[in-house]
Amino acid sequence: MKEPNDQDTDGGKSDRSKSSDKRSSKSESKSKDGFEETTDDTLTEGEESYFEEDSDLEDLEGSSSSFPYDDTESGPASREPPGQPAEEAEEEPKKKISESFFYDYNELASMPFVTPNSNIPLDFLVLVHSFGYDCRKRANLQLLDSDTMMYIAGNQLILLNFKTKEQIYLRSSSGQGIGVIGVHPHKTYFTVAEKGSFPKIIIYEYPSLRPYRILQDGTEKAYAYVDFNYNGTLLASVGSSPDYTLTIWDWKEEQPILRKKAFSLDVFKVTFNPEDDEQLTTAGSGHIKFWEMAYTFTGLKLQGSLGRFGKTTTTDIEGYMELPDGKVLSGSEWGNLLLWEASLIKVELCRSGMKPCHHGPINQITLDEGEVITAGSDGCIRIWDFETIDTADTVDDTGLLEIEPINELQVDKNVKLFSLIKINAPGYNLWLAQDANGAIWKLDLSFSNITQDPECLFSFHSEAIEAMATSPLTYLMATTALDCSVRIYDFASKNPLTQMKFKQGGTALTWVPRIVSYSGAQIAVGFEDGVVRILELYDPKGLTIFAGRKKVPDVDIFLKHVFKPHTAQVTALAYERDAEVLATGSKDQTVFFFEVEKNYKPVGYINTPGPVCQLIWSSIIHPDSTLLIFCENGYVLEAPCPTIKEEEKDRDVVSYEIHDMCLKCFHFTSVKSKILRLIEIEKREKQKELKAKEREERIKKLIEEMGEDAEKEFQEEEEEEEEEPLPEIFIPPNPSPILCGFYSGPGKFWVSLGGYDAGFLYHCEFPLCDKSSNFEEQRDEPFDFRFLEDTEENPIQTIIFSFSQTMMFCGMRNGAIRVYILNQNEPLLSSLEDYWHFSIHDNDYGCVKSMVTSFDDHFLITAGADNNIFVFTIFSELEFLKIVKAKVPSPKFGIETQPPTEDIEDPKAYSIENARKKREHDKLMKEMEELKAGKREQIQALRNTFWKLIEMNKELPEHMQFKRTDFDLDSKIRAEIDRKTVHKIHQLEKELAWEKEKYYLGLKKVQNRWKY
Repeated sequence: MKEPNDQDTDGGKSDRSKSSDKRSSKSESKSKDGFEETTDDTLTEGEESYFEEDSDLEDLEGSSSSFPYDDTESGPASREPPGQPAEEAEEEPKKKISESFFYDYNELASMPFVTPNSNIPLDFLVLVHSFGYDCRKRANLQLLDSDTMMYIAGNQLILLNFKTKEQIYLRSSSGQGIGVIGVHPHKTYFTVAEKGSFPKIIIYEYPSLRPYRILQDGTEKAYAYVDFNYNGTLLASVGSSPDYTLTIWDWKEEQPILRKKAFSLDVFKVTFNPEDDEQLTTAGSGHIKFWEMAYTFTGLKLQGSLGRFGKTTTTDIEGYMELPDGKVLSGSEWGNLLLWEASLIKVELCRSGMKPCHHGPINQITLDEGEVITAGSDGCIRIWDFETIDTADTVDDTGLLEIEPINELQVDKNVKLFSLIKINAPGYNLWLAQDANGAIWKLDLSFSNITQDPECLFSFHSEAIEAMATSPLTYLMATTALDCSVRIYDFASKNPLTQMKFKQGGTALTWVPRIVSYSGAQIAVGFEDGVVRILELYDPKGLTIFAGRKKVPDVDIFLKHVFKPHTAQVTALAYERDAEVLATGSKDQTVFFFEVEKNYKPVGYINTPGPVCQLIWSSIIHPDSTLLIFCENGYVLEAPCPTIKEEEKDRDVVSYEIHDMCLKCFHFTSVKSKILRLIEIEKREKQKELKAKEREERIKKLIEEMGEDAEKEFQEEEEEEEEEPLPEIFIPPNPSPILCGFYSGPGKFWVSLGGYDAGFLYHCEFPLCDKSSNFEEQRDEPFDFRFLEDTEENPIQTIIFSFSQTMMFCGMRNGAIRVYILNQNEPLLSSLEDYWHFSIHDNDYGCVKSMVTSFDDHFLITAGADNNIFVFTIFSELEFLKIVKAKVPSPKFGIETQPPTEDIEDPKAYSIENARKKREHDKLMKEMEELKAGKREQIQALRNTFWKLIEMNKELPEHMQFKRTDFDLDSKIRAEIDRKTVHKIHQLEKELAWEKEKYYLGLKKVQNRWKY
C-alpha cells in the first residue's frame, strides 16, 4: 500500500495551534477578490440560526455574511452602531496562515483501533489493492494530470495511474467515509470532503499529497458537492441531509465567507459561474436555484432565487451549465434541455419530431471550444451548437424548440454516463467518462476520420457484491453481484482476468472442492431466479489458436452444468465434506441436495421454517456429516446427509421432497434482556460489597474516636437507600434476524443476530430430534454468550476463520473489519476481548457481504454492498517476500470441441421440483384424457344405438309406436335438470338486478332530458 510521505514544515504543531486559534477568533473586515465584508455577524457554535429553517419558495433570500467560529463561551459579538468611528470598532488583526504550512497526514488519517495491551500490531492488515469503485457516487472521477485519476472507494481515496495501473491510497480522517472530491482549476490542489459528525474538508497539495488546509463545521453529516471558482481562490460546498448548507470559503485562510441553507431537499451540485464569481447555481431534487453575492446595508449577502418550472413538469436536475451571459442550461429526467433566464424557463429544447435530446436523464452538460457537450444515462454523448442554444427562443405555445446535434457518440451497450472529464493532451480531444454501470471509459470526441473507438480502461462491479470465493490451490478469486456478472481476479498480481454476463444477478458463490475438480478449476454460482450454474475456468492459451483470432485472454469460462432447484433467489451453496453432495438454500424456504458424482443428479429437498441465509457442513472432526441451516427468521436446523436412492426406485417418485429426514431444530428466543439483568445484578452486588467495606472502615474509625456507643449512633444515622427496579424481561414481538453462524462442535453452534439481540455472540445447542414436534411452537434459549464491544448498533454480518483457525475475521454492518486473535482449536471462543478494528467500506451503504482468505492465509479479501473489493496482506512473522502470479488451470482435452451446455435464460422456467410435478401432472392428465376418450366413444356408441331405435320406432305403424317419454329411463332426471336451469337463470337475474336498474334509470334520465 502506498501512502504519502510524512512531511511537515514551519513548526508543525505551533502553526496548527495558530490556525486553531484563528478559527475561534471573531471576524474582521477584509478584502478578498473584490468582496469586502461590512458586517460582523459572529455566531457561536451553539447558535440555532446556523441551521435555521428558511422558506425555499421565496424569490430572493438573504444570508448573513462571514460566520467565523467562536469556541469560547461568550455570546455573539455586538454590532457596531451606525456612524460609529471606524477606529473604535477596530479589532486585533488576524494572523494569516503561512503559505508554507502543512498538516501531518499521519495525524489526520484514521487509524485502526487496537485493544490496549493486546500486542496486536497496527499494521495487522495492510491494504494492497482495490478492485472496486463507487461508480454511482456523483463526481466520483477526477483528473489530476494526464496520467492520474482519482476516485472514492469506501473509506479510501484512490489515486490511480491509468497507464501503469499503480494505486495510491489516502484514508479518510473521520473513518466514517468520504462524501465528495474536487480538483483545483490549476490541478495543484484537490479537496476531500468527508462524512461523519461535522465532517472536515481536507485540501491536499498535489503532487506532494500533503494536507494543506482543513475546513471545519460546514455541514452536519456529509458533504454532497464542492467546487472551486474559476481562479481557484474560493471554494463552494453544499451539505447533505439534514441541513443542506451552502458555504462559500476563503479556503486558504480556512474561513467561511458566506453561508446559507440551500434548499429543503437533496442538493446534488453547486458551481460557480466561470465568468462571474459572484454568481452560483445549485440543483437537485425537484429544483434549481440561482445565487448571487450582493451588498446590502448590513453587508455582503448570499441571495437565492428559486427556479420556477411553470407549465413544465418539475424534474430532478443532475446536469447543468452556466452560460457566459448569465443564462443556465440544464437537463431533465425525460432527456430534454431546459434554458433558464431570470429564474424562468425560457425554452425547452428537443430534437426533430419531438424526440428528446437523450433517452433518459442528462447527467452532465459542459462547454468546450464553443460547443455544448451533453452526456446522458442512455450512454450517448451529443455535441450541440452553442450559438443555436444561446439564442434559442420559443416559437409557439408549446414552449418547445427543435434542434439537432452536430455530432453524437454511442459509447456502448449498457452504458450509463454520469460525468465527463477532459484529458489535457495537446492536439487531442480525449475525455474520461464515469459509467454508472461500473466502467471508466476513454473517449475521443474529435469526430474525425482518425477518431479512436471508445476504450474501456477499467471495469468494476456496479451493484452490491453478494458472494465471493478463492481458489483452494492458487491466488484466483471469483465474485458475483446483482449486476448479473461473474468476475475472476488474480489478486496476487492485482489483475482482473475475465468476466461472464448473465440475465439475472448472482447471489451465491462457492469454489468447487479439489475432490471434485482436482485442478481447482470449477465454481458454483447461484442466481436471483433460482438457477445454479457450474462454471469451469481454463487458460485458453492451451488451446489451438487459429489464424486471425483476436487477442487471447488470460482466463476463459465454460458453462459446465446448469439446473434450477429453486423458485426464488439462491442464498447459499455448500459442498459436503467429502464433496459427495451439494446443498443449495433459497429464499423459497427449501434446501435442495444434489449428487455431485452423477453430474449433479437431484437427490431431494426439505422444507425449512424460514428463508435460508447460510449453509455449513460439519467438518471431519464431527462423527457424522450434518448440514447446519440458518434461517433469517430465527430458526436453525441440523439435517443429516441424505441417503442417495437407487435410480430404479427414484423413477416412480412423484416429488423430490424428502419426508423421512430427522431434522433437529433450534428456535431462537431472545435472552438479551435476561443477560442485561444479570449484568445489572452483578454490578449492584459489587457496589454493595464496596459500600459494605466503606461502612466497616467508617465504623472502625468511629469506635476508635467515640467508643462502643459509636456503632449504635452510626446505625441510627444510616438510612437505607431504595434500590431502583431491575430491568424488565423483554421479548421482541418480531424475532431478531439471524445474520451468520458457525459450528462449535457436534450439535452446538454460535450465532450472530441483528435487531434487538445484537451485541452478543450466542452459543446454542440443538435439542433431541423429535419428528412429532411443531417447530413454530418450539422455544429455545442459548446456554452461553460472549459480549462483543460496540456491536449493539453495528452487528456482525459475516464471520470466517483462517485456515489455521487462529484468527476470526468479522465483517460489520457499517463496512468495518474486525479481527479477533484466537487460541488454536478453541471452539468456546473464551478470548473475544482483544481485537483489531478498522473502517474500510462505506459506513452508510457498505455493509460487508463476504470475506475470504487465500489458501495460505497470506491475504484477506473483503467485498461490500458499496461495490468495493479490498485486498489485504495479513501480518505474519515470516515475511512474504515474493508474490507469484496465480496459475490458471489448463483446459481439459477436447474442451474446444465439446458442445456448449444449454443455459436456462428464462427466469420463469420451471424449477426441478416443479418440472417433475408438471411431468407427473401431464402424465395424469394424459391418462385422464385417454379415459375420457374411451368413455366418450362408449357414450357415442350408445347414442348411435339410441337414434337407431328412434328411427325404427318411427317406421312402425302409429298404433304400435312408443311415445318419446317412454324412452326416458327416469322422468325425475329431466325434471331435476329443468329445475336447476330455472334456478340458475333466477340466480343470474338477482346478480344483474343492480346493473339492470342502474342502466334503466340512466335510460329514463336521458329520455326525460331530451323529451320534446
